Amino acid sequence: MLFILAANATPIPPDSTGDHHFQHTLSTTASPETIWSIWTNVERWHEWDTGLRQAELKGDFVVGAKGRLLPDKGPKARFKVVAVEAGQSYTFKTQLPFGGLYVKRYLEVREGQTFFTHEVWFGGFSGRFFAKRLGAGYRALLPGVLEKIREMAEGGAS
Repeated sequence: MLFILAANATPIPPDSTGDHHFQHTLSTTASPETIWSIWTNVERWHEWDTGLRQAELKGDFVVGAKGRLLPDKGPKARFKVVAVEAGQSYTFKTQLPFGGLYVKRYLEVREGQTFFTHEVWFGGFSGRFFAKRLGAGYRALLPGVLEKIREMAEGGAS
């Protein structure tokens, strides 16, 4: 799979659906700043991401920052923050053999509501293989993950 590189060298996901590229969006009455603070508190990702046992980031949440994830199933994985638009969006890449798993999180405010989205896609030579192996499971988790974020944000726990 060939990706187009934007000016900031962030891969643009392919136009596709299914387990290779998917997303989920929810709205909340919480402020965008509250959602952003939940999203960028990496050590607490496991509180709302039901597929994780632990996450850690070395240094500040900026482009180039690296961290590690310990999923519920499988070995530890490394990730790198590849794009950040402070207060609005970020993308990180988890390295896979001959490819990567990309997660983009972004938000916008419309009509007094904060809409927040998690977008996931598999890239590289092995992208289709990992999408078939992992995509359906990750896709199934997204609605519950976003619901937990909304509950935390509206309950004031950030």
